[in-house]
Amino acid sequence: MTPEQSAIIKADILASPDLAAYPLNSDGSYAIADLYRLPAQGTWIVWRSDVSIDEIMRNGMDWARVDNLSVGKARIWDWLGRLGSFDASKTNVRAGIDAAWVGTAADLVVRAAIYVHCKRQANRLEKLLSTGTGTDASPAVMGFEGGLSYQAVDVIRAS
Repeated sequence: MTPEQSAIIKADILASPDLAAYPLNSDGSYAIADLYRLPAQGTWIVWRSDVSIDEIMRNGMDWARVDNLSVGKARIWDWLGRLGSFDASKTNVRAGIDAAWVGTAADLVVRAAIYVHCKRQANRLEKLLSTGTGTDASPAVMGFEGGLSYQAVDVIRAS
């Protein structure tokens, strides 16, 4: 976590009545850490940073479409698959998916099925530290992923 992110979190704690009400002790920090792990209020969609190819291929993949890819498109998809998992928040990775799954209506359906696996709902902290619109059509990119320990909250609140 960067000093800038810590400052954003501290400001958020101070500005949010549900967070600021907790005492300045480890119990209060534990409760705040738990609240930051909850799903963000409203829908806030982010790109996943660890998308398993296995997950995609086992759930919703039209295997016959893979066989119909041109050599170049198949090579792109193969290279993404060799990674085992990929970071969908990276623009070049999404460009690769778009380049491999373009052309026919059937290929666009596969692309859409792949992108279902590349997005998820953010938690409260991830939303706070992400950039972008956070919609299903245009997910945000996370600046921090996961949650905070109560010790990290203690340090942030004490700074």
